[in-house]
Amino acid sequence: MLPMIPTRANASESGDLTIRALQAKVDRWIRTYGVRYFSELTNLAVLMEEVGELARLMARTYGDQSFKNDAEHSALADEIADVLFVLVCIANQTGVDLEAALSTNLQKKTSRDHRRHRNNPKLTTS
Repeated sequence: MLPMIPTRANASESGDLTIRALQAKVDRWIRTYGVRYFSELTNLAVLMEEVGELARLMARTYGDQSFKNDAEHSALADEIADVLFVLVCIANQTGVDLEAALSTNLQKKTSRDHRRHRNNPKLTTS
């Protein structure tokens, strides 16, 4: 069984970020500490690098590979955050509103796949 995502009753009270607020926060960080965004192609390469690091950790934590040494262990949350950071950078520099894009994408998936997964025996059998 998959672990459940922690939920909070009221996001604004808990200090959770909306996706738009996250995009603004990353933009402020870039302009304050990063000077400017890397080029889009450089950020794409950085994204692939970060996804590779996440894949390596996932393969060793949940897959069949083992860690070579204790120094290789790192926090899954940190690796996912690295991927998210670069993805938000790419969205910011290309003018993508991730909140709107995700909403539109979920609507597309819902209309296209609303029955498909329920009828998939690979997902419904344990």
